[in-house]
Amino acid sequence: MEKREILNRYTGPIDIKYMNYEELERLAEEVRDYMLEVTSKNGGHIGASLGTVELTIAILRVFDPPKDTIIWDIGHQAYAWKILTDRKEEFKTLRKYKGISGFLRRDESIYDAFGAGHSSTSVSAGLGFRIGKDLKGEEGWVVAIIGDGAMTAGMAFEALNNAGHLRPDKFIVILNDNEMSISPNVGAISNYLGNIMSGRFVQETRQKIKRILGYLGEKPLRVAKLTEEFIKGLISPGIIFEELGFNYIGVVDGHNIESLEKTLKNAKYIKGPVLIHVITKKGKGYKPAEDDPVKWHGVPPYKRDSGEVIKKKGTPTWTSVFSKSIVELGEMYEDLVCITPAMKEGSGLSEFAERFPERFFDVGIAEQHAATFAAGLSAEGLRVVLAYYSTFMQRAYDQIIHDIALQNLPVTFAVDRAGLVGDDGPTHHGTFDLSFLRCIPNIIISAPKDEQELRNLLYTSVKNRLLMSIRYPRGSAPGNPFNGFEEIKIGTWEKLIEGSYVAILAIGQTVYPALESAERLIKEEGITPTVVNARFVKPLDEYMLTEIFENHDIIVTVEDNTVIGGFGSAVLEFASQKGILKRIINMGIPDRFIEHGPQDVLRKEVGIDADSIYKKVVSHIYNKREPL
Repeated sequence: MEKREILNRYTGPIDIKYMNYEELERLAEEVRDYMLEVTSKNGGHIGASLGTVELTIAILRVFDPPKDTIIWDIGHQAYAWKILTDRKEEFKTLRKYKGISGFLRRDESIYDAFGAGHSSTSVSAGLGFRIGKDLKGEEGWVVAIIGDGAMTAGMAFEALNNAGHLRPDKFIVILNDNEMSISPNVGAISNYLGNIMSGRFVQETRQKIKRILGYLGEKPLRVAKLTEEFIKGLISPGIIFEELGFNYIGVVDGHNIESLEKTLKNAKYIKGPVLIHVITKKGKGYKPAEDDPVKWHGVPPYKRDSGEVIKKKGTPTWTSVFSKSIVELGEMYEDLVCITPAMKEGSGLSEFAERFPERFFDVGIAEQHAATFAAGLSAEGLRVVLAYYSTFMQRAYDQIIHDIALQNLPVTFAVDRAGLVGDDGPTHHGTFDLSFLRCIPNIIISAPKDEQELRNLLYTSVKNRLLMSIRYPRGSAPGNPFNGFEEIKIGTWEKLIEGSYVAILAIGQTVYPALESAERLIKEEGITPTVVNARFVKPLDEYMLTEIFENHDIIVTVEDNTVIGGFGSAVLEFASQKGILKRIINMGIPDRFIEHGPQDVLRKEVGIDADSIYKKVVSHIYNKREPL
C-alpha cells in the first residue's frame, strides 16, 4: 500500500472515536500494511497481530485507556495496539536493539497496563486490577484479552474460577479464538444473535425473570436455569464459562468493527463479569500467514511479496540437531516418548511427531502438567524426553522438584533457547536454568559445546534412563557434521588446551569464545591458558577441578547464565569446601534483566564474548605481575 493516508494523519486513540466505519476499515487495512512492512524487515509475532486489528480498533472506540485498563495476553496480539496508542513512529524499531519491545512493557507506554511474555496471565492480572480499583473506589473498566491457545493453561481457568466467585462488575474478558474449532458458527446470524443476547432488553428481562422465579422458590428457579442451559448449550459453546460465573456472549465476528462495537457497548450494561467470544483469522490479510498460521506465529525477516523467510547461511541450528537426533533415538528405543507444551515446531519435534505419532504428546500451554505427565510416564517405565524453552521451564519448577526429582524419576529435559535468545528480550532469555536447577537434588545438569556433544549427551541420558537436563542456545551449532552416538561419562570435563597459570572453564555456548580468547592470548600476550569444556555443572568434575586449582593461579569461569547461583558459583562453593585460596573470576549474565537485541551484541554488552574474556584475563594477569 503506497499511501497510508488515514494512518499517516492519525494522532491517537481519540481519532478513532470520530471516524465512520468506512474510515475505520481503511485504517485497519493500513495498520496491517504497516505491520507487514516492519516485520518483513525486523521479524516478529505477526500472525495473531494481523488477526486482532479490528478488535483493537473496536476496543479503542468503546473504552478510554489508560483510564480503562486494557490487558493483552503475552503481546503476540498487540502490534496494532502499539501502533494505535502512542507508538506509531516507534513501531519501526520493533525488536531492534534499543527499540521497542515485541511484547507489552509497563515502562514503554502508559497504555501498556501489564507486561508479559509468557501466556495465560491476562485474566489473573485483569482481576487484580479490577479488585484493586474497587478497593480504592476508582472508576474505569478492566478488559482482558486472551487467546484460545492461552486458554489451555490451567492458570487461565484458575483466574476465571476466581472471577466467577468474586463476580466483579466492569470486568470483561475477550476470548480471541483464532485456531480452535469449538466455534464454527460465524457469520451474519451469529453476529445478530450475539448482539441480541448482549442487548440491554434481553439481559434486563433475564434478570427480572430470575427474580420472579426466586420468589416462587428454589425448584422453579432451578428448572428455569436448567432449561436455559440446555437451550444455550445447543447453540453456544459458552456453557463452561457460564458455569464458572461469567455472562457469556458469542460468537462474534472479530473482523466486523460495527458488530464488535455494539457487542462491547452492550456488555457494559451487564452485571457481573462478562466473557465475549470473538472469532478472528490468524494472519488476516496476508495470504502466506493465512495459509500457514503455525509457521507465521513468529517469524524472522521475510520477503513480503512471497512470504519466503530470509535464511542465513551457516551451520545447522541447535534445534535442528536435536530434532534429527531425537528421531534417531526414537528408532533405537521403541519405549522413547517425547512431550512438549505447545512448542512442537519451536522445539524441533515435528519430525518425531510425524514418525512416531503414538509416542508424541503436545499438551498445550501447560508446562506444569507436562512435567507431572512426564513423571507418570517415567514411573510407568518409559524413556521420557521433555522439551522446554528455558524461559518456559520456569513455570514448572514445583513439578520438577516435587513430582520428578523428589521421586528420582528419569526424565531427560531438552532445554532449548538457553542463555541470551536475542530479539524477544527479557521475557524469553533463558538465563536462570543453571541456577534454579542446580539446587535440586538428584538431577544431572549439562550443556554441550557443539552439535556432536548434544547428540552424545542425549544418547547418554536416554540410554541410561537418567534424570538429566541438557541445555543449548538458540541459533547455529558449531562443530563438524555429526555422525553416530557416543556415551559420555557423567561428571567428566574435557580439556581442550593444556596451559599454565590461567585456566578458563567454560560451559555450553561460551566454550568456543573461550577458545578464541585463548588463541589471542597465545598470539598477542605469549600466554597459553588452559581451556576446559566444563560440560557438566552438576556433578562437577572434581578430579580435574582439583588438578586445575593445584596448577593455576587464576581461574576464570564463563557461562551464559546468571552469575548468581550458576556454574561459577558451583566452582566457588567447591573451592570454599576444600579450603582453596585462589583468584576465581566469574563471568556470566549480570544481576539484571537483559533487553532485546542481536545475540552477539548482547553477549558483548554483558561481557561473555571472546573479546571480553580476553580483556578480563589480561586485566587480572597484569594486576598480578608486570606486563610481559
